[in-house]
Amino acid sequence: MVLLSTITPPITQRHILTINGGSSSIRFAVYENAGSQRRIFGGKVDRIGLTGSTLTITTPGLPSISQATDASDHHAALTCLLSALEAQSDFSSIIAVGHRVVHGMAHTEPERITDQLLDELRSLTLYDPDHLPREIELIEAFGKRYPKLPQIACFDTAFHRTMPRVAKLLPIPRRYEAMGVQRYGFHGLSYSFLMEELTRLGEPAASKGRVILAHFGNGASVAAVLDGKSVDTSMGFTPAAGLVMSTRSGDLDPGLLSFLANADRMTVKQFGQMVNHESGLLGISETSSDVRDLLSRERDDVRAAEALELFCYQAKKWIGAYTAALGGLDMLVFTGGIGENSPDIRERICHGLGFLGIELNATSNAESATMISSETSRVRVRVIRTDEERMIARAVGDLLGLNAPSQGIKQP
Repeated sequence: MVLLSTITPPITQRHILTINGGSSSIRFAVYENAGSQRRIFGGKVDRIGLTGSTLTITTPGLPSISQATDASDHHAALTCLLSALEAQSDFSSIIAVGHRVVHGMAHTEPERITDQLLDELRSLTLYDPDHLPREIELIEAFGKRYPKLPQIACFDTAFHRTMPRVAKLLPIPRRYEAMGVQRYGFHGLSYSFLMEELTRLGEPAASKGRVILAHFGNGASVAAVLDGKSVDTSMGFTPAAGLVMSTRSGDLDPGLLSFLANADRMTVKQFGQMVNHESGLLGISETSSDVRDLLSRERDDVRAAEALELFCYQAKKWIGAYTAALGGLDMLVFTGGIGENSPDIRERICHGLGFLGIELNATSNAESATMISSETSRVRVRVIRTDEERMIARAVGDLLGLNAPSQGIKQP
């Protein structure tokens, strides 16, 4: 393995490490502990549990470097990550670690991780069995190796705390609400960054307007934001709800569980495996969960074509629905791996939405420019590269009193 210290600048100051553990990847970054939160380097271990796993390191101003690695499961990926980080000449300059924690339940602000908080998170794994156990494993691994290093939990549900009660309610017996069963919403760190970036870009709609944020990646969701506050989002009680995703089904008829239990002897555990890991683009195409693969195959494989058509159709429906919920639309923002990098998918989603005031500039869209709407479009359409890790670093700095007051994380 190439030592990380040979491809990144040496760490000689006090820095913050961010960890963003996903279902098939672990992203990490090291930030300078200063008001700017300058990124020193970052990277990811991806394709966890699949063949072709890689460790990728990205240093500003230098080409990315990737190397094959063993990431047969999350434990192996974590071992690879820690070995790479410890190859730094002075890992001791890391003064805190910030973790993205997908499910926050009642938690609405970043918190320092204590034994009590860890116990609470363990008790919540039933609510998010696909993400929380792996995130807890990451936290425990760092705590075991570096017991004196402060760790901060940044909850992905916090952005949506402003949703009105009607958007949180699930139409099931009220007694389940006491168990915490409601719509929470996710991708909050990404959405927080997007709203902050819109403010930086001088977009009036960020504080006084109607904005739809579309985070399209392996996980996909849409959020409706009114006057800077989340009022609805497509993911609900779990991240499996809402749009069609890479391997997640999105919304399903609830009667399907009963049908499959009777017709196919499917258990609850098998149903959960299916809707989270075997459905979505992968389930429809039967070949790949990656949009890039499907785009390359759609002319020769009707299954790939139908998977892409379903994804774009569902995304179009959610944009229409949230335009209705907002009472109109001023701005649409695409982000995430698909939203940032696939002009074809963006064009298909926006095609036919002229009645909402959405009109793309074909050249700008093909170039993935920051502004892709036409000059005559009533709705401004942007592409913004999200940065969840930067939001984590800022939150850590805020909580530990390391940031200037004006540099704090900005959430509506």
